[in-house]
Amino acid sequence: MKKLGKASLKRHYGIFVMACLIAAFLGVEFGGSLTFSEAQTYEDTAQQIRNDWYGDGTYTVKTTVGDVSWGTVLRAIAEGDTQAGKDVAQQIEEEEIAQAEEGSPILTRTRGVLASVLNQLSSGSILATLVAAVASITGSKNVGIIALIVLGAALAFAFWFLVTNVFPVVSRRIFLEGMLYEKVTAQRFTFLLRVKRWLKASKAMLVKQVFLSLWSLTIVGALVKRYSYFLVPYIVAENPDCKATEAVTLSREMMDGHKWECFLFELSFLGWGLLGFCTFGLFNVLFTNPYKTAALTQYYAQRRQEAREKAIPGAELLKDTFLYEKPAAEQLAACYGDVIQVMEHPQAQKQRPTGWRGFLQNTFGISLLRREEDRAYEKYQAEYIQVQELMDGAKGQAYPTRLYPIPENQRRKLVQSLNYMRSYSIWSLLAIFLGLAFFGWLWEVGLFLVSYGVLANRGALHGPWLPIYGAGSVLILVVLYKFRKKPALEFGAAVVLCGFLEYMTSWVMELSTGGTKWWDYSGYFLNLDGRICAEGLLVFGLGGMAIVYVVAPLLDNLLQKVNEKALITVCSVLFLVFLADAVYSHFVPNTGLGVTDVPDLVAEEQVESSLPEE
Repeated sequence: MKKLGKASLKRHYGIFVMACLIAAFLGVEFGGSLTFSEAQTYEDTAQQIRNDWYGDGTYTVKTTVGDVSWGTVLRAIAEGDTQAGKDVAQQIEEEEIAQAEEGSPILTRTRGVLASVLNQLSSGSILATLVAAVASITGSKNVGIIALIVLGAALAFAFWFLVTNVFPVVSRRIFLEGMLYEKVTAQRFTFLLRVKRWLKASKAMLVKQVFLSLWSLTIVGALVKRYSYFLVPYIVAENPDCKATEAVTLSREMMDGHKWECFLFELSFLGWGLLGFCTFGLFNVLFTNPYKTAALTQYYAQRRQEAREKAIPGAELLKDTFLYEKPAAEQLAACYGDVIQVMEHPQAQKQRPTGWRGFLQNTFGISLLRREEDRAYEKYQAEYIQVQELMDGAKGQAYPTRLYPIPENQRRKLVQSLNYMRSYSIWSLLAIFLGLAFFGWLWEVGLFLVSYGVLANRGALHGPWLPIYGAGSVLILVVLYKFRKKPALEFGAAVVLCGFLEYMTSWVMELSTGGTKWWDYSGYFLNLDGRICAEGLLVFGLGGMAIVYVVAPLLDNLLQKVNEKALITVCSVLFLVFLADAVYSHFVPNTGLGVTDVPDLVAEEQVESSLPEE
């Protein structure tokens, strides 16, 4: 079993280590494996303890460390009132902001949503706000504190029940599939969601924990029942449709006469555990934990085989045959016919555009004009993307999800129509540029109206468009075409690209207009020269993902239904109007409140005093 476990670990080292590391971080298993990361010194602890109320009722901020701030605010509320808690939180926040301003301007956090959230969390003012809100409803400060404690306990239990409690089932599924198959992807962490059995698995593990806790009140039960229920997460991972009591009973039956054997098997890893102890848990993370779990998974496979051979009660629940033997080619052909057809007919690849047209389409996703061969290749691309994640199963290299007794969710038709690897015609890109430039203008105007109650024409142009939104969207679609198959890289690249675009646009506009600042993020957390900030880049990254995978494909689907001549005419006219506005605005730019007068830089009352009296 150890030999088989080691072979399985060798094939799937990365994902096995990841599963055990997540379990360690969640505190599910392997808790002592993370001791190498604990770097807190006695001086750090002493410095935290100094954060407290002094006898004279004053408060001195020497350092602020997460939980210490929250505890201090709660103590202030309990000993005084909610206003006292707010005062303490305000003092902590002011001290932190002052410390940040003394350091790098990049880390200042006086403006912006991200800075506000960070300030509220680090100072503990969010606690005072919540207590005050509950107190205003109930009329009692104590009720507010109790409600906050109850809410915290409820959230903690919900996280334990939905995440910590059920993660052993998720990780065991990863190890079970890794016994036989060459490929196990990170998508398998969502296995329970795909079969819509996450809550059912959580309930089964909760019942197991309740039984184990009750038995732990007895000396014998604490030692023995751990091994009686040892196989529950494996059973639920194989069949999450079984009832909680069925899983617990089946585990007890399967371990009957094998508890001492399992204890000795675990004990045989003691040497590896001591080696991990000597390396402060690092060796456990990198080898011992995944190795031990892989070997114990083989142990479950043997207990399962024995249970089915002896036909013990409940063994019929263990019906996921393809975890232990690969399906025959005939079975795969019957279930994966559409996937195999795409795999076996690569002649569609010959339709891939060549020459300078092919260079534009294959490198940047641009089609000058939509031809029939381009449409055929695009259709092939859509089909290929839909079946790509099923190809490993069709080849027998990954678990065949279509043969699982509980059918996994299939993509909806709307999602299937959003072929994000499509190429866009010049007119589609132009329409997307104009449309998103107009949307950006609406977004900025709406935000300013909500924030200050003033309708302002945002942007340097006089027309209803902000070209940086349209240009950013088109650049993401064109420049980052090669990254679309890897969403994580797409997100990171979108952040970098949009950050560069915004920084350079700010610099060029400021240079060309004699030093006029068109926007300034000074005071925002993680800003660079006031031209870009982390908050804006995060929005750009998320917006870029939405554009690439949802918005642009939807718009292109709609544009394809429009008469091509009408589309060309409308886009040409609008673009000429836009160009005329851009040329005029270069000499006579749109300036004033909400454009060059950045309201965030002055107090709100100063902004209001600059408005007309009416």
